[in-house]
Amino acid sequence: MPHFTVVPVKDQAQSSYDSLEGINWVDYRDTGQDYPDHQDTVSSDGHGNHKEDSPFLNSADAAGKKNDFYDRNLALFEEELDIRPKVSSLLSRLVNYTNITQGAKEHEEEESAEASRRKTPKSPNMGTLMGVYLPCLQNIFGVILFLRLTWIVGMAGIIQSLLIVLMCCSCTMLTAISMSAIATNGVVPAGGAYFMISRSLGPEFGGAVGLCFYLGTTFASAMYILGAIEIFLKYLVPQAAIFHATDSHGSDSAMLNNMRVYGSLCLSLMAVVVFVGVKYVNKLASLFLACVIISIVSIYAGAIKSMTHPPEFPICMLGNRTLVRDRFDVCAKTVTQGNITVPSQLWNRFCLPGNMSTAQCDDYFIQNNVTEIQGIPGLSSGIIRDNMWGNYMQKGEILEKAGLLSVDAHSAMENFIMYVSADIATSFTLLVGIFFPSATGIMAGSNRSGDLRDAQKSIPVGTILAITTTSLVYISSVVLFGSCIEGVVLRDKFGDAVRKNLVVGTLSWPSPWVIVIGSFFSTIGAGLQSLTGAPRLLQAIAKDNIIPFLRVFGHGKNNGEPTWALLLTGLIAELGILIASLDMVAPILSMFFLMCYLFVNLACAVQTLLRTPNWRPRFKYYHWALSFLGMSMCLALMFISSWYYAIVAMGIAGMIYKYIEYQGAEKEWGDGIRGLSLSAARYALLRLEVGPPHTKNWRPQLLVLLKLDEDLHVKYPRLLTFASQLKAGKGLTIVGSVIQGNFLDSFGEMQAAEQAIKNMMEIERVKGFCQVVVASKVREGVVHLIQSCGLGGMKHNTVVMGWPYGWRQSEDPRAWKTFINTVRCTTAAHLALMVPKNVSFYPSNHERFTDGNIDVWWIVHDGGMLMLLPFLLKQHKVWRKCKMRIFTVAQMDDNSIQMKKDLATFLYQLRIEAEVEVVEMHDSDISAYTYERTLMMEQRSQMLRQMRLSSAERQREAQLVKDRHSLVRMGSLYSDEEEEVVEAPPEKVQMTWTREKCEAERRNRNNAPENFRELMSLKPDQSNVRRMHTAVKLNEVIVNRSHDARLVLLNMPGPPRNTDGDENYMEFLEVLTEGLERVLLVRGGGREVITIYS
Repeated sequence: MPHFTVVPVKDQAQSSYDSLEGINWVDYRDTGQDYPDHQDTVSSDGHGNHKEDSPFLNSADAAGKKNDFYDRNLALFEEELDIRPKVSSLLSRLVNYTNITQGAKEHEEEESAEASRRKTPKSPNMGTLMGVYLPCLQNIFGVILFLRLTWIVGMAGIIQSLLIVLMCCSCTMLTAISMSAIATNGVVPAGGAYFMISRSLGPEFGGAVGLCFYLGTTFASAMYILGAIEIFLKYLVPQAAIFHATDSHGSDSAMLNNMRVYGSLCLSLMAVVVFVGVKYVNKLASLFLACVIISIVSIYAGAIKSMTHPPEFPICMLGNRTLVRDRFDVCAKTVTQGNITVPSQLWNRFCLPGNMSTAQCDDYFIQNNVTEIQGIPGLSSGIIRDNMWGNYMQKGEILEKAGLLSVDAHSAMENFIMYVSADIATSFTLLVGIFFPSATGIMAGSNRSGDLRDAQKSIPVGTILAITTTSLVYISSVVLFGSCIEGVVLRDKFGDAVRKNLVVGTLSWPSPWVIVIGSFFSTIGAGLQSLTGAPRLLQAIAKDNIIPFLRVFGHGKNNGEPTWALLLTGLIAELGILIASLDMVAPILSMFFLMCYLFVNLACAVQTLLRTPNWRPRFKYYHWALSFLGMSMCLALMFISSWYYAIVAMGIAGMIYKYIEYQGAEKEWGDGIRGLSLSAARYALLRLEVGPPHTKNWRPQLLVLLKLDEDLHVKYPRLLTFASQLKAGKGLTIVGSVIQGNFLDSFGEMQAAEQAIKNMMEIERVKGFCQVVVASKVREGVVHLIQSCGLGGMKHNTVVMGWPYGWRQSEDPRAWKTFINTVRCTTAAHLALMVPKNVSFYPSNHERFTDGNIDVWWIVHDGGMLMLLPFLLKQHKVWRKCKMRIFTVAQMDDNSIQMKKDLATFLYQLRIEAEVEVVEMHDSDISAYTYERTLMMEQRSQMLRQMRLSSAERQREAQLVKDRHSLVRMGSLYSDEEEEVVEAPPEKVQMTWTREKCEAERRNRNNAPENFRELMSLKPDQSNVRRMHTAVKLNEVIVNRSHDARLVLLNMPGPPRNTDGDENYMEFLEVLTEGLERVLLVRGGGREVITIYS
């Protein structure tokens, strides 16, 4: 299948995302002309309303190839082909579009028009592995794995460490499922989580969460820098420290000051690299990823090797206390030099130097033995039993090994620096907050959606595989660390007991330096990636212009690099650097990421429960319950990690939300709940007044026009059944009817009719409103309903009305004239129209179709209604098991094979599953049957016209109207008083015969045969013959392919511009739908109702 995507080319005056998917009336015209420089623009209608020339539409003038409209096989639609193009011309233009390439320049402003013409957009070509899986791995694996995971295992034990890993990874997995559903619900142009949430929950939530995500990414860069500096100062070049401890208590503060100085220098250097050019960061990304993978592989290799040859890292123990190994040479109290026993360096540390007297030694040192144990016993040693359970410690508590003999004695404070001790107090909740950043980074794939060959497939597969891989690595690492490394070494955060080696490095093979160097470069790379991504996220938020004071950060260099945003990011990251403690910065960014993930889950849950028509994710393995579970886990992890940080993060998000929505609803404290409900309803209606709904929020809001019989009963209740199946309780449904007469006289009838309709709505489970109007003419009443139903933004956009059955048998033209007038009114009002034909055969709510097809015959494109309606019907249990088939018509000059491929790709982008068929209609000669059918139609029309011209017939018709009016006061929808009311003739017609009148009467009788001869010699109009040919040919192919379909949806041709042909129009519709059991005729409302965007 060929792959195509759609690139919106922004208008010079409009750069927000909403301009990509304009929301006002559109003009779809087919000219067949190509415009290389004008593909997709956003224009204005002169009133400040932006109009969309979408990828589906071409708004050029239609005069160029007007003759092409008169295609013999589409003559029935020829008058509207300038605004409703042929499907083949629509599809041929779609394939010329490509997606926005994002990479490092997402959300950048377009360069000059000349430069944009010079550069052709590069087609996306990244697959799942390179585009999603590996970037996610690189973002998820980070500093915590190498610097803190061994320590977490030592403190929490294997069981609780596995619980921590499981909680964090489950949270990210559930979030990834929700994110996959959102990311595959159309094209996500750019912005990652910010774009998805802002477009799903609105600008208030989007802005709040976008800034939280930005702050999280910024603090992540600070965390990575602190991790890199910790590796540099602790393990690579310890002598580079500027500040040194002056006493036993100053080592921590000296280390923090060193971290601040070197961290600030490193941040400045990284910011310069990002400022100079992102391409260098992207080129080094593969190197940094290789460092991560090599480091992890070396851990596994070392663990396997430890089964037979564990590495030599002895630990010196005094009693059961762990000693700092680099402060002495030999792990013994005395050493033998020649034949003389002399005190060791360890002795001199605990005793006054110079003699072997025990009187001046530390009591604990004298009463306990010095022993040496293996730091890495190996995988087969059974050490896993000792490391199974937690051993949380207070700040300053000395690391002790349970099971070693120890005499409890006083130890001098000055000797405290000889022992390995805890630098912070630990608890389960603290460790959760420290570990969670190592599970973040799952958004890397969605951020690159524009670079992917098939984003809707790659994002879910790549992200979920990456989370699965990293989760297995974390779980196996926890087990391996607990199985191979001694407990006191695990609890030794900085490796003091193993000669200042990185603890995870002691397990690696072939050398600890593999881990040290690999982790250093990987943390540097992760820091650069965060410093690259955060300014672009801030620039995207600033360009959306939802937070005014951030507007300045939307600007940057000429090539779009976000200079000001980078400066602000550097300043915020410097705040994290000044904190200087990795263990304190990690919970901060955990809060912001958890806040972001919480709203991703909320967005998915809300979309799923609301069932908006645009919510059609290609990723099917999601559920609102999973999203709520993920949201609950995010909230729980926030308060488990740090309840005060959680409150601060939520407060920041809340303040941003209220700032964006500072012109919110006014409070109204009426009678409790009702007052709040009224206030909420008023606020919602006022918000809806702002403008028409966005394309992706469009759903049919129905006005159902019902016909009542003489007893005020609904004549066709299946119209209501169809409406309930289409709406499924969502959106707006207004049921209207017209009573003919005077309002003062017919008020009681109107109330009775309303009650009858409400009862039928309840039976058919239609949730909506009822409106009955009284009018002197039914036609006027229908127009009143179309104009005035609804309130504010809660107005209908679609009209449903029944077919005028029996119009052929009736000599009264008012039935079909009211019908056609309603069609014209809906078109003028830019409303969609649905006419269910043979509605009595439509299924009830209790029926179930276990198989069958819903066939869509897409002949001209008028906004996508034909695609949307079957999708909505299939949400209902009656139609759920039906399959959808889409047929389109190819003419002689169309490439039907290419049309089929393009149509299948278009449906893939729309996330609609359907079989695709292209029916070829050749230019056959007009058949004799078609010619005779047209001739009979015109003869019938002419005959009726002559009959209506007869004065005697007119008098009889007036008398009939009067009699019927006296019997039945209530008119139905299709029996309108069309002409002006004719004065009723007197009951007895008195005529005085004169010579002139007698001769005139004789002449009229003699003219009758002449009129008959005129009818017989009548030649049909050629345009009518063409239209009849279209109707006959289309009906042949539709009946041939869809005779057994459960429902056939068909473009409804528009009524003729010349009203003289109205009766012929009815005949064309009859011919078009002959032989079909259930037909739904559909006309669009002049705007796009379906979109490929998220």
